Parts: sequence; structure tokens; C-alpha cells
Amino acid sequence: MLSNKKPTAQMGLFHGLADQLNQKHPLFLLAHKIEWSLFEDNFKKHYSEKMGKPAKPIRLMVALLILKHVRNLSDENLVEHWSENLYFQYFSGEQFFQPNIPCVPTELVAFRQRIGEEGVELILKESIRVNDPPEHGSGDVVVSVDTTVQEKNITYPTDDKLYKKIIKKCWIIGDKEGIDLRQSYTRVVKKLGQQQRFKNSKHGAKAARKAGKKIKIIAGRLLRDIARKLPLQRLGSHLPALKLYQRVLSQKRGDTNKIYSLHEPDVKCYAKGKEHKKFEFGSKASVLIDQATGIIMGAINFTQTIHDSKTLPEVLEQFERLNGRQPKEVYVDRGYRGIAQYKQSVIRAPKPDKHITRQQRKKHSKRAAIEPIIGHLKQDYRLCRNYLKGILGDNMNIILAAAAMNFKRRMTLWRTEAMRRWLLILKYFLDTYWNYIAQNIKTSFEGLTI
Repeated sequence: MLSNKKPTAQMGLFHGLADQLNQKHPLFLLAHKIEWSLFEDNFKKHYSEKMGKPAKPIRLMVALLILKHVRNLSDENLVEHWSENLYFQYFSGEQFFQPNIPCVPTELVAFRQRIGEEGVELILKESIRVNDPPEHGSGDVVVSVDTTVQEKNITYPTDDKLYKKIIKKCWIIGDKEGIDLRQSYTRVVKKLGQQQRFKNSKHGAKAARKAGKKIKIIAGRLLRDIARKLPLQRLGSHLPALKLYQRVLSQKRGDTNKIYSLHEPDVKCYAKGKEHKKFEFGSKASVLIDQATGIIMGAINFTQTIHDSKTLPEVLEQFERLNGRQPKEVYVDRGYRGIAQYKQSVIRAPKPDKHITRQQRKKHSKRAAIEPIIGHLKQDYRLCRNYLKGILGDNMNIILAAAAMNFKRRMTLWRTEAMRRWLLILKYFLDTYWNYIAQNIKTSFEGLTI
């Protein structure tokens, strides 16, 4: 249910937040730059008008999503910082200081699931508008595209880890349903785990291999025992988990679509060939920027392990959906070889060409600017490790990170403009002062006679 709107025109007994804050602060300026009514008009369809508890204001929840990625905070830390930061509260639409947290952290999870991928794309679209992109002519936009991997919040997967987790899950199911297992193997698993500690030593490698095989056998025995003794009316609730465990036990080294995590079964393995990190576990993400401004004009996630050239159609479709036009040229790296054109967009990958023009060579060089942008997305805007659940969390995390970087870009420009203004004022006063000193010195020397 939608909550009632708070009166904003009514004056309080004391001064409001707008009178206490620096009105040239980037967050203060951004609060007036964003069209909040756009989110309220588009998101109110997700709420009931008559039934249920009144929800939190839509502006508050959208502002919290933006602040979370702009400041690189978790949901728990975000609500704590909100109760302490006056600029956060003013950005969220508050007129007076609120000493309490704005919501429970889990309400942010529910709000993300409520608006879905379509809602966060609307936030990205608004972040593009806030940056005032130049009005290009029809089909004159030149963009750069590259892919990266947003890693999921899982440990480095090994077979032994998965087998031991299956054993613990079977113990939990047995305790919950009151099943008397034929044998729990508690002490045996503990002893086998001790033997596996010496798998890299000269004399313990053979025993460690045998211990690993024994752990897999025990996991299969417990899984079959649980499946046999579960009551029929309770089997349906545990059937998806049991099927997942059986799939892990039956998978081989060379299989496709392997399971690397029990709580994130959709995670894929990407062999990037990096020296410091051979494999990355997560999902593939594609980023599209405007070469002229550096604004992120598109960001999309892929859960399949597909070739980079296969990602371009969806990336360009999202660009057209967000910006209302198609790019003229798309500059990519050699990983995109295989596609030369999509609709009216020409795909340009670097290749030996004697007839390449100077403008094209310059645009190929500009394509490298997307690499540090991806680096900043990972280090500063929560793309390095994705904590959001499932495929929907993957799709939303990349879009929110791109929107946050666009908002931060606009805030940085405001800050540099203010610094430039102060430097110009300081330069004016210094020039005036030195001109005054020079005039006085010249006047004093004119009266001297030698």
C-alpha cells in the first residue's frame, strides 16, 4: 500500500535541513537535479492503494538504492549512515532531521525485487539524463563496448567443499524432519578432514586422495538415506535441494553447466587467462560508454558463457531502449571478431588495415578508455563482488553500479566547477593586489633623483 505524501510546503518551528546544509554540496544539487516524480509515477503500479501496511516513500527507497552504490555500502551500513548523515536524509526527501533508521535492511531487498530489472533500468536512464549528454544528430553516436565478469560472493569452489556441504545439509534435514539415519559418519568425516590437510606433502598425498573419495561416498550414502526415509508429504519441499545435491555428486570434470555453489547454482566459471587470477566465478557483464563524454549509456548482464560477439545485439537493444536511438559506430576489442554490423550500427574491431583513416585510428585508441571505467565500477561501485541473490541480483547489480558511477560523475563535475570558480576569484584578487603593489613601487621610484 502506498503511504500518504508528507507536506513539504508547511514550515516547522525550527529551520529545516535546507537551511542548515551547504546548498552547493554535490548531494544537495543532485537532489534537485533528479526527477523524483518519474519514479513515483512508474513504481506506484507495484503497490496496492487500499490494502496492506503503508509502505515507505518511493523516493526514499530509490534514494537509498542510489546512495548504496555511490558510497559503496552494504544494506546494513547504509541505513546506519542514513540516520547520521544530514545530506543523505535531504537527498531522500526529508525536510527535518530523523534520528532513526529509515527502514529495515531487508526492506531494500523487497524493494529491489518489487521494481525488478525494469525499475533499475529507469534509474540508469535518469542517471544518463542528469549528465546532460550532448544532442547528437541521427546516428552520430560513437560508443565503446567491453565485457567483464562480476564475481559472485562465493568461496573458491572445490569438490571436497561441495561434498562436505552436502553432508552438513543432510544432517540438517535429518534433524529437522526427525529422521534416524543409519549412520551419521560424524567422527569419520572429521578424521577424513584431518587426513586431507596433508594432500600437498610427500607422504600424505595418497591418504588424502583416498579420504576425498571416501567423503564423496559418504555424501552419496547420506543423500540416499534421507531420500528413502523422508515422509511423502515432506518430500516435495526438499526435492529441489535433493536434486541439486545429486547433480553435484554425479558431475564430472569435463561436464558443462557444472554446479560451483549450493546457494548460487547459476554461477558460471570464466577462464580469463589472467596471471593473478586464472578463473573467475560469477556472470558476464557488458558495459557501453559514449566515447565523446565517457557516460555509461548501457550495462547488461549475461548468465550464459557465450562469446563476446553474441552479446552485442542485446547490448545495442538496451542502448536503443534507454536513449531512443542507435549508435553509428561501435568500437570493440578483438574478442568481438565475427560480427561486422547490427542494424544501422557498424561494428569496428582492430585488425590489420592499410586503408584505415586517422579518425578511425583515434577512435580505436579512445576505446581503451573503457578499461579504467570498468576498473572503477569494480573497486568503487560494488561490481567487484556481487552480494545480491540469484540471476535477478546479477542483472540489477551491474545496472545500479553503472547508474551510481554516472551520478558520481555529475557530482564530481559540480565539485570541480566550484573549485575552478574559487580559483578564478583568488586569481583575480592576487592579480589586483600585485598590480597595486607594482603601481606603488613605480610611483615611489619616479620621485627619486640620483
